[in-house]
Order: sequence, then C-alpha cells, then structure tokens
Amino acid sequence: MIRLGVPSKGRLMDKTFQWFGKRGLTLVRTGSDREYAGRVDGADISLVLLSASEIPRELTAGHIHLGVTGSDLVRENVIGWDSQLEAVAPMGFGHADLVLAVPKAWVDVDTLDDLDAVCAQFRAGHGHRLRIATKYHRLVRDFLRAQGVADYQLVDSQGATEGTVKNGTAEAIADITSTGETLRANHLKILSDGLIHASQATLFRSRKAPWDTAAHAVMDDVRAMVA
Repeated sequence: MIRLGVPSKGRLMDKTFQWFGKRGLTLVRTGSDREYAGRVDGADISLVLLSASEIPRELTAGHIHLGVTGSDLVRENVIGWDSQLEAVAPMGFGHADLVLAVPKAWVDVDTLDDLDAVCAQFRAGHGHRLRIATKYHRLVRDFLRAQGVADYQLVDSQGATEGTVKNGTAEAIADITSTGETLRANHLKILSDGLIHASQATLFRSRKAPWDTAAHAVMDDVRAMVA
C-alpha cells in the first residue's frame, strides 16, 4: 500500500479531493473536522492528512509515497528537489506567483537591472545593503543570483510581508500573490521581470519512499488516472 499525503483542510483539501474524484479516485475524510483521518476508495492507497507545508518534508523523508502541495513549498524547502522528488502532475489550482515588488514611489525602477543599480546606490548612500523581506530565501537568492543582482540583504518575514516597507523594516519584498490587491493596497508594484516562480498545487512522487513491486503497480494505476 502506498501513502498519499494531501492538505488537511480548506480549499486546497477540497480542490484536491475534487481533482482526484474527477479522475476516478475517491478521497473521503472520516471523523470530525478535528480528526485528521481519511481513506481512499477503490485503490490500495492510504490517505494521510497533513498541512501543505509538512508535505515536502514527509516526501523527502520517504514517509509518504505521493503528496499534494504547492510547487513553491517544494522548491523552497527541498534542496535539489528534483533529485529527491518527481513532479507527477500539475493540478491546475492553488495558483500563486512569487514576485519581487518595490515601492510605487520608485518611478524609475521597473526592471531587475534598475533594482541592481538601486542596490548599489543604496549601499553607497546608507552604508548597508538594501533589505528585501521574504520567507522564500532560497528561491529569491537563487533567482537574484541568476539575474546578476547584488548588494542586497534578505530579511526574514513570516507574515504581513507587504507591510514591511511601510513599517521601515525593508525596502522591497518578495512574496506570494494571486491577485496583487494586497501589494497595491500597500503601495507596492511588481517589477516587470520580477516573477520568481509561478506556483500551483502539484502531485509529487517521493524517490525516497519504499517502492516495492506492489507499490509500483499502484503507482502505474495512478499515472494512468492522472495522465
């Protein structure tokens, strides 16, 4: 039997159940809302309800064979993720973009090249690096390195990231957005080439989980269902 980890509550759980249901696999939550228990009808699969942020860790550890979570969470939290996990299928929901945003008042800053120039000027004028608030340190650092942006400092923000510029704890931010409304409300704008990662819910397979002959047979059935 293989173990399938799915988000334990909210719209992500509902959408995941619907997505599998449309493909002939019925996921059922059992017990009360406080009980993280469920089952899969019609397949040799055990359902494991977890928070979306826990699923990358459990996949990497090989505790679950399959898991549904945001592609941003996997890329941020799993070093060399594609050597440890396989992206089996994008699921078409849970869309959110990780973007780089700066104050609207920076009228001459529209691109990453502009930001790089501002970073150099900021350090020369203030004696310290320009601060970018984010909780996606690995994704942001890798993106900026690839784009040749230097002289910045990442500062950790685990909530209300959009407010850090107004509060004076950062000069720019990198955060997840789906509509951009919160960014606009906080007088921020997305750089024209500032899309770091377009995330969505994705079905991942663990390369670390125990894959015996029976598990491979179930996986083949799953692949046929989601193809």
